[in-house]
Amino acid sequence: MIIGVPKEIKDNEFRVGMVPSGVRAAVEAGHSVLVEKGAGLGSSVADAEFASAGAGIVGTAEEVYARAGIIIKV
Repeated sequence: MIIGVPKEIKDNEFRVGMVPSGVRAAVEAGHSVLVEKGAGLGSSVADAEFASAGAGIVGTAEEVYARAGIIIKV
């Protein structure tokens, strides 16, 4: 399954739906994870941390929604 994590867009919402440890667990369970570029910045989680955990970083929320079978949001 492809899991998508878009950036939150609600005012003053700085959390991210999945952190790198969750990405790693999902990848180890055989899933793919796509994270929108900059999704974790409000939570002090860099794209490189998501990538190191096994996520693919994509440029837009539209791409996350188009490719993922399930979306993780706050």
